[in-house]
Amino acid sequence: MYIDGKTIFVAGGTGMAGSAIVQQLLAASPSVKIRASFRSKIGHFIDDPRVSYEQADFRNADDCARIARGCDAAVLSAAVTGGARQATEEPWRILTDNVVLDVRLIEAVCLARTKRVIYVSSATVYQEFEGLIAEDQLNWNIDPVRSYMGTGWVNRYAEKLCQFWHQQRGVSFTIARASNIFGPYGKFDPRSANFIPALIRKAVDRMDPFEVWGNPGVTRDVIYSEDFGGAVVALLNAPDAGYDIFNVGTGRRTQVGEVVDWALRCAEHAPREVVWRGDAPISTAFRALDCSKLTRVTGWRPTVAIEDGIARTTRWWQENHATWPR
Repeated sequence: MYIDGKTIFVAGGTGMAGSAIVQQLLAASPSVKIRASFRSKIGHFIDDPRVSYEQADFRNADDCARIARGCDAAVLSAAVTGGARQATEEPWRILTDNVVLDVRLIEAVCLARTKRVIYVSSATVYQEFEGLIAEDQLNWNIDPVRSYMGTGWVNRYAEKLCQFWHQQRGVSFTIARASNIFGPYGKFDPRSANFIPALIRKAVDRMDPFEVWGNPGVTRDVIYSEDFGGAVVALLNAPDAGYDIFNVGTGRRTQVGEVVDWALRCAEHAPREVVWRGDAPISTAFRALDCSKLTRVTGWRPTVAIEDGIARTTRWWQENHATWPR
């Protein structure tokens, strides 16, 4: 495998996606070495001699250059994130920091002569659509879905920035357009949580009436963090394509109503009433990623059923909600 004996820099290594990527790298190779970043002392740290943690603020060019130096490969999964409510009510709060850290990080890994880079993008780059969408169906002449207008364009810009640096320095860039990732070590704060951790928290807190933003028929492509980490490892081990783009999701239809039922069942909560807020921010009714290219090139397929992932995440939150700060 490519990763054997390599030193891999994981930006955002204490976040939900970053932690899963680190864990899957460790599971895949006994000789891999990982340099993971954290911004503050509040976070998740994996106790393994193959992992070293370094504090860094990726808005600072010197910090980016220092932590990228000497690494064979990098996974850029650091991002300022927020849920649908924040994206609708205060979308500007997550834009500036993401633009700055993307510019700094991408420049740093390229100037450090890192050979292979995975940039974690997002399905928010896509325009309004119904059904499955493949990588080459992104229409750059049509804006992203309105509720993700800012985030979508930031990710589009970062993808083009990766392409620019590939052309300038020959760095191998792989873009991973992620669907909705959920799992342990995520954000459960109601102000910034995505819809699955938000529902899990409400279920564990035994909210009654149980309030849900949107409507039960809205369908999404969601992926458990362990599966996402495995997909990133598969992309790192794939043949060097120079610059390429892959959707990373399950490609399966998961309805919000199903997630509500699973979250309530896993938390053993039976509210007297479930209230659907139809005026809450939603986008398209059905959206999922065509991930056949990823399977064709790497052989990767998701292995964790969404219901099982929700059960695992619920158990983690029940055990850690008193101390988890995010």
